[in-house]
Amino acid sequence: MWRELTVILTDDAGIAPLNRHIMRHSGSTDVITQRYESLPGESDGLYGELFVNVERAWQLGGSRRGWPASRELALYIAHGCDHLNDEDDATPAGRQRMRQRELRWLRSICVPVLITSGAGLRPAV
Repeated sequence: MWRELTVILTDDAGIAPLNRHIMRHSGSTDVITQRYESLPGESDGLYGELFVNVERAWQLGGSRRGWPASRELALYIAHGCDHLNDEDDATPAGRQRMRQRELRWLRSICVPVLITSGAGLRPAV
């Protein structure tokens, strides 16, 4: 049972050292997950952290027609949650299974399309 999930929003510069330290990979990535069992004295359950690269979501989401940055960001969160639940995308079949579940989740929560305005982000109408 999940007890707590922390989502840390970062950028390329912030996620690159984590990627090197945690995953032993060079450069930036979209999302990194960490899963922990409860410590003695804590409530039973699982604890997790998602380090989510907002800069990458903004770049990739903005470059694809019909797929805004808000959906790309939500996809990273869904993907991280899949990994926290022991899903693996090391094989083509695993990647496909994860992507199908992630897209189903995005459709079920109706992730809004966000557009930029002079004042920042606002829901599209």
